[in-house]
Amino acid sequence: MLRMENVSYVALRQPIVFELEGFEVSRSHGYPLFALVLAIYFLVLLGNVVVMGVIAIDKTLHKPMYVMVCNLAACDLLGGTAVMTQLMVIFLMGEKRIPYNSAYAQAICVHTYGAAVQTILSAMAYDRYVAVCEPLRYHAIMTTAHMVFVILLAWAVAIILIAVLFALNVGTPLCGTYIRHVYCSNRSILNLACVPTPINDIYGKFVSSFLIIFFCYSKILSACLMRKSDKGSRSKALQTCASHLVIYLIFEIVSLIIILSNRFPQVPMNIKKFCTILIYIVPPLINPIIYGFVTKELRTSIIKLLVAGSTSRLGE
Repeated sequence: MLRMENVSYVALRQPIVFELEGFEVSRSHGYPLFALVLAIYFLVLLGNVVVMGVIAIDKTLHKPMYVMVCNLAACDLLGGTAVMTQLMVIFLMGEKRIPYNSAYAQAICVHTYGAAVQTILSAMAYDRYVAVCEPLRYHAIMTTAHMVFVILLAWAVAIILIAVLFALNVGTPLCGTYIRHVYCSNRSILNLACVPTPINDIYGKFVSSFLIIFFCYSKILSACLMRKSDKGSRSKALQTCASHLVIYLIFEIVSLIIILSNRFPQVPMNIKKFCTILIYIVPPLINPIIYGFVTKELRTSIIKLLVAGSTSRLGE
């Protein structure tokens, strides 16, 4: 009869300071990479702040769809800031050490971003579902109170999911400090655990709202196809969904690139690491451009405010 033996280990004690592996680049290449990340981060800040500011200022945009776009922009800023600021520190100063609390704060931010993007996109899909499938009852359903409830629910679900994810880490002993990643995440920290963490792994793969978005857009597509006699209404309905679908597809494509890059061992490590940070760079950079150009009302408001600002400066 086999006897289970206790596995002994010496867990780390506080204060714990992790060291990120980061990108394998020379110090001479660090400065141009810092400038590149800084420029990208500036564009991310500019694009998302402009979108949020225009929606906040222009009362004609105080509608459920645009309020949700504003929340998506805030979410993009959270994810982009959490990762790109860390990259700039690494490239500029070569500093790869990160304290325990800062590491977990960064991990919570990047996971909250990932979960909140999906829940907010689900809320936007629900809004479009009501607009297309119940056009006559849209304003009766999507009241201000209901809109606030849907947005708060989206954030609450994301925060609760991530709170549970990190609550499972409480008490998990760590036996290493070298994080083989560009930034801190739940998985990269748990890789340092002294014991297996199967529950954490299973739960981490469970968090997804794909089915909600798929259900809403399958209903939208069905409703549009049934309106064969009303081509104008069908076309307008599809146009209102176009920007949201493009943003969702970009998010999923970038996520797929990350998964595929890790499935091929021959892919250089720097390429793999670069792919893992794309999800915190591409959507935050592209989303405000898509909404700014595709959505007519938002585009008109941005142009109007820019023209008004230029006119006021010339008049001084």
